[in-house]
Amino acid sequence: MEEKVKLKFFSSLLTLFICVYAAYTETLNSQTLILRNHNLPNPPTLSWPESTTSGSDPEPDPSTISVHLHHIDALSLNKTPSQLFHLRLQRDGARVKALFSLASLNQTRTISSGSGFSSSVISGLSQGSGEYFTRLGVGTPPKYVYMVLDTGSDVVWLQCKPCAKCYSQTDEIFDPSKSSSFAGISCSSPLCRRLDSPGCNRKSSNCQYQVSYGDGSFTFGDFSMETLTFRRAQVPRVALGCGHDNEGLFVGAAGLLGLGRGGLSFPTQAGTRFNNKFSYCLTDRTASTKPSSIVFGDSAVSRTARFTPIINNPKLDTFYYLELLGISVGGAPVRGISASLFRLDSTGNGGVIIDSGTSVTRLTRPAYVALRDAFRVGASHLKRAPEFSLFDTCYDLSGLPEVKVPTVVLHFRGADVSLPAANYLIPVDNSGRFCFAFAGTMSGLSIIGNIQQQGFRVVFDLAGSRVGFAPRGCA
Repeated sequence: MEEKVKLKFFSSLLTLFICVYAAYTETLNSQTLILRNHNLPNPPTLSWPESTTSGSDPEPDPSTISVHLHHIDALSLNKTPSQLFHLRLQRDGARVKALFSLASLNQTRTISSGSGFSSSVISGLSQGSGEYFTRLGVGTPPKYVYMVLDTGSDVVWLQCKPCAKCYSQTDEIFDPSKSSSFAGISCSSPLCRRLDSPGCNRKSSNCQYQVSYGDGSFTFGDFSMETLTFRRAQVPRVALGCGHDNEGLFVGAAGLLGLGRGGLSFPTQAGTRFNNKFSYCLTDRTASTKPSSIVFGDSAVSRTARFTPIINNPKLDTFYYLELLGISVGGAPVRGISASLFRLDSTGNGGVIIDSGTSVTRLTRPAYVALRDAFRVGASHLKRAPEFSLFDTCYDLSGLPEVKVPTVVLHFRGADVSLPAANYLIPVDNSGRFCFAFAGTMSGLSIIGNIQQQGFRVVFDLAGSRVGFAPRGCA
């Protein structure tokens, strides 16, 4: 009798183990995509007040800055969700094309003694503007303006009076003559020579800058020193471009805050103040009402982040290169994807960068095809839909409350990044069509875009030369 009881107990235990193991295996192999909304998100609204310096704010910690981010769509007025999505994909295509072009160029550095620039000089920042912006104060007293934040750019700049030509922006154009902290930078300054294409105004002996973008847009003006204010935390003596001739589609923002790795980026300039650390968390607008945010300082480093080393590209110091070793779909490594496809070679070609201003992750073509084919096999139970724009793998999920999709994990050196389902199967119209949000490219360079980064706190620890990923990091 006792033996039968023992046998029954062990049989129940084995059944429980098999059930738990099956559930665990299913979790590794697939996850649920909750279809809260089959439609594209409505245009976001701006939630911060005009001044952003309310008296209820606590006194700022001088070693930390935290501000909200908004998607650039919030500055695009009178556009439908479908129009905004098409514009986003157009911007994305232009940016990616320019990134590829920049990564393959040998940069030329020249300093001009005249007021103009050599036409043969190609700016090291010719990749277009980013996708997210914040509101910050410029000058003393601070004048608050919208500034795009961009991990693929270095130079900080904004439109300034007097304008030879200025595009339309949401706020009044900054007037340096009304700021007590504004100061020019001399042509002989080491800061001037850090520019990729510096110039010199003969009359004033002040440094001049020029930044050209991949879509033909550009900004030109005086390279200067100014104070920036984030909420009530001031950062003095930031070298920035005061643009008097600015042309292009910058969608209402006053200028750009470069967050790249180069010597003139904001994180590099303010490095000692914030211990060379910053992080951001970009929320999914279809699933979250929480704002995206960026943090500078030690508080930027999440305790749950898994880190991967930053790879140095001696040919190009702006971008954040990471070592991608492979990708798994449905719990199994994708055949045909190896670390060699993503390797940065000795000439500075190839590699993988992480970029806040690119939306859709681009993988070098052989890696993309292998990933796509593995996903199609794992999602063969879903109803296929026609291709859409750059997406060649789409599904008709209309009328479904949720679906099971194969897991996708990016394997970086030292950090496995398991993507939420909403980070790779996204709505592309209002009829229930969802597409696999990766794309292939004939370039050797691969780019991890912001759709795949949604919901993670992405930590840039420049002191430790590493990038970290903390899931569910927007809280």
